[in-house]
Amino acid sequence: MSTPNVKENVTLKVAGEIILSNEPGVTMKKWREIFGVSQIKLATKMNVSPSVISDYEGGRRPSPGTRFLRRFVESLVAIDEEEGGKLLREFSRIGGIPTGAILDIKEFPAPVLARELCKIVDGKVLTGSQLLDRNIYGYTVLDSVKAILALTDFTPIFGSTTERALVFVNVSFGRSPMIAVRVAPLKPRLVVLHKPEKPDEVAIKLAEIEHIPLVVSEMPDSSSLIRALKELYSTVSKKQSA
Repeated sequence: MSTPNVKENVTLKVAGEIILSNEPGVTMKKWREIFGVSQIKLATKMNVSPSVISDYEGGRRPSPGTRFLRRFVESLVAIDEEEGGKLLREFSRIGGIPTGAILDIKEFPAPVLARELCKIVDGKVLTGSQLLDRNIYGYTVLDSVKAILALTDFTPIFGSTTERALVFVNVSFGRSPMIAVRVAPLKPRLVVLHKPEKPDEVAIKLAEIEHIPLVVSEMPDSSSLIRALKELYSTVSKKQSA
């Protein structure tokens, strides 16, 4: 059972992001999908028609008021809690970020296809190409060596959601990052290794076991890689504000 503080913090964070969004419907859909709740299940919990949820998410209704949004988010949180509280546990685990291990971390205001992110980082898919149509809601760029040495708890690297890409730079072969992903309780939606000397067969096998696409970025250096990801974030943000 989650503590009241965790539930309230999650409710305030999600509701605040929706209220401040230039496209509330898109952000509502983003969070509903992060929580893994169907429109029908959410509508039933809120005691409204599924078409109401669909219309708000599709921008066919005016932006909902704060009272409706509060019910929307509280219903998502309640459903998660009823189903074991997986998302609430993730939020409660998120703490401070170790200095030096994380080079960049962003949350996309709208989902980005894994396939699109791969193109942006000049990625070559090692395994999991059939999974590249999944949505990515953020990314974290990590110095592989510092992350492995400094992090005893990998949950801080996931920001607001695990539905993200973990991008490792300063990589030799990629085995250590994938072992860390394998043993961590939370799993990313995509793993990117920046120019490993030679992709490790064990790393590829671990990615297959975890059903996580594994991609090698051929960007010339880590600065270029981070810059490309920042530009993707900026593009998505501008589309939201247009």
